[in-house]
Amino acid sequence: MRAAVLLKDVPDLVEDLELEESGQALAVDVLSYVPSEWDDQALEEALLLKEDGGGTGPVEVHAIAIDTGDIDAMLFSALAKGADSATKLTGDFDRGLTSRQRARILATYLEGQAFDLVLTGVQAVDDLDGQIAGLLAGYLHWPHASVVRDVAVEDGQVRFVQEYAGGVMGEFRADGPVVLGIQAARKPPRYVPIARIRQIQRTSSLSEVSMERPEDAGHLAVRRLYRPESSSHAAMWDGDVDAVAAAIRALLAEKQLGN
Repeated sequence: MRAAVLLKDVPDLVEDLELEESGQALAVDVLSYVPSEWDDQALEEALLLKEDGGGTGPVEVHAIAIDTGDIDAMLFSALAKGADSATKLTGDFDRGLTSRQRARILATYLEGQAFDLVLTGVQAVDDLDGQIAGLLAGYLHWPHASVVRDVAVEDGQVRFVQEYAGGVMGEFRADGPVVLGIQAARKPPRYVPIARIRQIQRTSSLSEVSMERPEDAGHLAVRRLYRPESSSHAAMWDGDVDAVAAAIRALLAEKQLGN
């Protein structure tokens, strides 16, 4: 079985986010980027399938990413973790690609490959629309499910659990090829040392495939982004214990929280 894992880098939320002067988008050129945490979950689930042996045969894991910036380290990290190959889809791409454009690029590449299973993160922090898996499956005319966990290969079929609202779970089986949007892997994503990544960079290489940029088929337009406004601040008290206690009692009385 050949499994493709779709990877994407996203803004690092640990750092302060900057807005463009128009207020309609993030200033992407000044941000730091890290692998999407949900895509990392998808990669881990694929690697666990590889370690499980795929039931009736070995599972090959192939990491794929659209080249919208400095993504080489992310792909080499996937190789260091255990992926069998890593492919960079190059072209006239930037971080402004819409979900539809990303899905069309990936579908154009995947339809010429013999993959039985495609795993991707259920969403990403820079769009949160959760559409990539569904759009990709639609373009490929393949079955699809999202918010998925506990993936296994049994008797030539893909078994998985899909989460619903209210804690309801459903177990399904599907014949490949199938696209799954992964919510969480069975285990936390594995850590790979920097030394191992550097070793892989010296001994392995990334495949590069040139792709055309598709036309924008329509998307939701962002009219304006706003910074969060602080509505309250923490109160800090100095002084001795009696003074601080008196201030706390006064605040509780003001908020009508005392007995």
